[in-house]
Amino acid sequence: MRIGIRIFLGYFVMIGLVAWFLLDTARERLQPALRQSMEDTLVDTANLLAEFARADLVAGTAGQGTFARNVASFSERRLNAEIWGVRKDRPNHRIYLTDAQGRVLYDSDQLAVGQDYSRWNDVYLTLRGRYGARTSRGDPDDPATSVMYVAAPVMHQGQRIGVVTVAKQSGSVQPFFDQALAGLTKAGVFVLVAGMLLGLLLSWWITRSLTRLEDYAHAVARGERVSLPELSGREVRVLGRALEGMRARLEGKQYVEHYVHSLTHELKSPLAGIRGAAELIEPSMPADDQARFLGNIRQQTERMTEIIDRLLALARLESRQTLDAVEPVEVADLCEEVCASKAIALAARQQTIVRHVPAGLQVQGERFLLGQALSNLLDNAMAFAPAGSQITLTASRQGGQLALSVRDQGSGVPDYAQARVFERFYSLPRPDGAPKSTGLGLPLVHEVAALHGGSISLVNHPQGGAVATLLLPG
Repeated sequence: MRIGIRIFLGYFVMIGLVAWFLLDTARERLQPALRQSMEDTLVDTANLLAEFARADLVAGTAGQGTFARNVASFSERRLNAEIWGVRKDRPNHRIYLTDAQGRVLYDSDQLAVGQDYSRWNDVYLTLRGRYGARTSRGDPDDPATSVMYVAAPVMHQGQRIGVVTVAKQSGSVQPFFDQALAGLTKAGVFVLVAGMLLGLLLSWWITRSLTRLEDYAHAVARGERVSLPELSGREVRVLGRALEGMRARLEGKQYVEHYVHSLTHELKSPLAGIRGAAELIEPSMPADDQARFLGNIRQQTERMTEIIDRLLALARLESRQTLDAVEPVEVADLCEEVCASKAIALAARQQTIVRHVPAGLQVQGERFLLGQALSNLLDNAMAFAPAGSQITLTASRQGGQLALSVRDQGSGVPDYAQARVFERFYSLPRPDGAPKSTGLGLPLVHEVAALHGGSISLVNHPQGGAVATLLLPG
């Protein structure tokens, strides 16, 4: 099944479930809400009638007095009302009046005059000063015959002298419930149709770019020279750019060619030196000349070995996806250990390292790799700093990150080299005329930073020299 169809079906099912849930919830809550509204109206009506019934109840004329005549006249009225499209012609209330003992004195439907209603909840609770209401079915098996009874006390001189109950069939609100439910159903169908159309549009919009990207991938697989099409959607554009980059690397083998070309170029110089020295050495030449040529061979061999070792170390580092042994690393101890390993080289160049590393700073990481990164930064600073100068090593917290900075007092990084200092095999001439490095030190630092989720930068300091800053999380 195509992804566009899957997206559409998933979206349609989701919209359908939401619409069904809302309709089902409305069906369950709408009818009780209508009955609650009806009960609220009955409470007002019962209390109003209780005031009208008081005079007749005190006079003992509840069954034939003004109250009874007015209720009878009310029952005969023609209402001629239309409520939100529902026709209402006649009142549909039943009203009865009891004395303080719960005996029915008046019943608008003439069903219970003289009967004892003191046990019915509407009368029983009201006579005891509580809210009296009940719902009873005319037919226990038919919920449509349910009738709601709401009572109010008839008060005289602070005493309850009787109860007025107003009864109304719960089914009288059924037309309003049916009307509201029909409206909700129409709205639900509209939402479902609109959701279906929106789902079609959404699936088309998503799959349009994916289809273009799929066609592009097939064309590349066939060996055709095609350009990356215009894609909509940030994620799809990112995917397209990634595929384009992968294509460039696979087709042109740029990565491998650059690697091999750079390695060949770097090994060519020491190999030429070794070959030249070997060709010049003769058994009859003076011992001093032999020693000088042999020293040159040894020096170039060591340089080749260093290039290969550093290249292998960098390749191993690039192949790793995660850190192997993460532990809390005490930064002060790490700096002291690395600086101690540079003591002989520093003495030879009459350089010193000034440390501003407070105790207690820790970072989570792989101690060996962090040591290698710091060592390479110091090597770089020592190589470009003048003899007899100071190198400053600083550690601090910067916005939740640990910053390790190494600053030298050299001439800084030339503008033309700013963007290339972290390239493999790229190396600048040393100020003292010493041979260039392998150009693999700073790339290794870059990989160590990335593996730890951090970053590395090398910029010129405003007061002279260059400063390398290694930022590490936490």
